[in-house]
Amino acid sequence: MAVTGFWPVYGNLKATLDYADNPDKTTPKEYLDKDLYSALRYAENDNKTDKQVFVGGINCSKQNAYTEMIAVQLRFGMKGKVVAYHGIQSFKANEVTPEEAFEIGKKTARKMWGDRYQVLVTVHLNTDNLHCHFVVNPCSFKDGSKFKNKIGDHLELRKVSDGGCREHGLSVLENSSFYSKGQKKEYWAHKNGQATHRDMLKKDIDYCLQYSSNGSEFERQLWGLGYSIDWRRLSIKHKGWDRAVRLKSIGITETTLEACFAKNKGKYYFYDEWNTHLPYKAKRTPIIRLMNQLDFTVDHAKDPSKVLVSAVFYIILSLFEIARTVKDFVIADVELRHEVRNVKKYVSEHRFLQAEKLNTVTDIKNYVDTTKAEINEFERIRALTDNKRRRAKTPEEKQQYKDERKAITERITPLRKKLKQAEQIYNKSPRLIDLLDKEYQIERKTYERTK
Repeated sequence: MAVTGFWPVYGNLKATLDYADNPDKTTPKEYLDKDLYSALRYAENDNKTDKQVFVGGINCSKQNAYTEMIAVQLRFGMKGKVVAYHGIQSFKANEVTPEEAFEIGKKTARKMWGDRYQVLVTVHLNTDNLHCHFVVNPCSFKDGSKFKNKIGDHLELRKVSDGGCREHGLSVLENSSFYSKGQKKEYWAHKNGQATHRDMLKKDIDYCLQYSSNGSEFERQLWGLGYSIDWRRLSIKHKGWDRAVRLKSIGITETTLEACFAKNKGKYYFYDEWNTHLPYKAKRTPIIRLMNQLDFTVDHAKDPSKVLVSAVFYIILSLFEIARTVKDFVIADVELRHEVRNVKKYVSEHRFLQAEKLNTVTDIKNYVDTTKAEINEFERIRALTDNKRRRAKTPEEKQQYKDERKAITERITPLRKKLKQAEQIYNKSPRLIDLLDKEYQIERKTYERTK
């Protein structure tokens, strides 16, 4: 059984090749206990057959893959952001040997790309699941045509991989749901310790089921958290969503609901607790309190010079913390409640705003413009340095300008990261202000009604 994946690489082809062709990962563990240099020298000895470094080239040599791939790109004048494609073929634990994985990997690479493209194939042995890496030159060595990376290529990679597994008597994932876009996204989110949209929905439904002893009460609880239920399809939807989510897709069936209702039967939640467990009680008005403390209001949100984005982030993060620590407190707006899955990113962005002393939308826009201008100036200087390097007459001069270029690049890199973060905050700010305003309006109406 092998799981496959394939994605474009932007920027640095050499770094990708170096990662795939990493002796620490491609050399069996028993040889890593010794000096790595000695192990590699040992591998070069053709008379030794009890050890391999699992690295191979298709239409290129494994020793000079980078140079040969670049030569093809230069020959045909390839331009574009994509400098390579990186694929993976991961095998089930303890089902395949390194030799078998390497053989299957090379066969897969030849069938997929071998007639037109250069490929570096390696086997990494540093995890429980042996896995092959493929680094594909997107420029064809035959005619310079670029690899298109269509959806069909991903399906074909899986098909070819499964064929190789069957030839070696290995299991395959027949019609696995993992290959669907949603399942893959969920898998990687969980692997990175993040919650998904469906995880948040499941949490809300479980919360509502605690206070429901029949379908009517369950529907009321869902309505209190901003959802509607379609009993015929057994699906849940928020008015801001394009599509409903079927309960069975998150592990809830009619049998599950009936069991929860039977467990709570006779507790009369609708009469006794429906209002008390909902987000706001009379004395619990966190947004109003925080806005008073910060002297902030969302009413002036149409004026970019006054919209305090830093305050919006602070209030939202405070709400997340209150929801995490205060019993029976729930953020009312569904979309804002679900944003808690991105809390780490919110913390990072709020720290960025503090570090750069950015408060309003106008501040962020000016920061973006200034940073872009600074990057453009450094790139202009770097281009001039490149020209001097090309015209240099001595190796010393060339090295001097090469070092200068490297120093300029080292100044550009952090600026690009800051620019990217500032642009993301600027683009998401209108939505965050809108979400905060929705939550504020719910809180204010509930508070006034309670009074």
